[in-house]
Amino acid sequence: MTVNESSDLAGARNVLEVIRTVLGDLRKSDRRVAEAVMADPQRILGATVAETAELAGVSQPTVIRFCTAIGCDGFQDFKIRLAQSLALGTSASHSAIAEEDSPDEVARKIFDYTMTSLDWSRHRLDMTQMNAAVDLILEADHIEFFGFGASAIVAQDLQQKFPLFGIPCNATMDSHQQLMAASMMRPGAVAVAISNTGGTRSIIELARLAREQGAKVIAMTGSMDSALINYADVVINIETLDNTDVFTPTTSRIAALVTADILSTLVARRLGKAHNQRLVRMKRFLSQMRRNETF
Repeated sequence: MTVNESSDLAGARNVLEVIRTVLGDLRKSDRRVAEAVMADPQRILGATVAETAELAGVSQPTVIRFCTAIGCDGFQDFKIRLAQSLALGTSASHSAIAEEDSPDEVARKIFDYTMTSLDWSRHRLDMTQMNAAVDLILEADHIEFFGFGASAIVAQDLQQKFPLFGIPCNATMDSHQQLMAASMMRPGAVAVAISNTGGTRSIIELARLAREQGAKVIAMTGSMDSALINYADVVINIETLDNTDVFTPTTSRIAALVTADILSTLVARRLGKAHNQRLVRMKRFLSQMRRNETF
């Protein structure tokens, strides 16, 4: 990883997650500093360069080099970013859950990691691309939402929202039906291809087929160097900090669902006051139905 890439990561505020992300790319001596920070970030927050070097068993210049390697402008900038990270919530991943952790500790770690990952995702979201997606959707005469596994849940959530905007849409879960839908798309239609990794071959094939038929493609993915984006007109970045080595965290799905909420809200705002009044009326009907239901 280059210094510029590390600097971009550091811009997402949570320097503890930056360290975890780049740990394997650091020099051996720099990695010792990283491990000391991750082991006791509160202690490092109050330490000097000399004290940090002693804790990590390295020289003081190595500590400064480590700060630069993760995209910080020196030791003081690193400590400011570290303080911000600790204020947000100490870095925690599902793989950090230990056998001896109590249920309360497990719950705290999962909440902390989810909030940290959502904050990361928020800072990676490109609003220029989001607004471009809104433009495509408002011009669409039909939308197909494609997703597999956890991404299928996001596709279904979007499909539930968008009929409210008067735009015909579909989110079939059957792979054969998906292939048929993509191959029958035409100019004026929009395909929304959802894949956290961006590497699911079936989703890539659906995006390719839809685009070949003249449809516009919006990719929602957590990987900006994936094959999926090669077939997309607009790319919505939903990058999170998932670590699926042991458990399968839901943070990528939560981030995608939040992003879907942002997308649908922006579409609704662009439709104007008259349309939103119809939505309010529809909500009132639903409320009345719930009050009148008997079981």
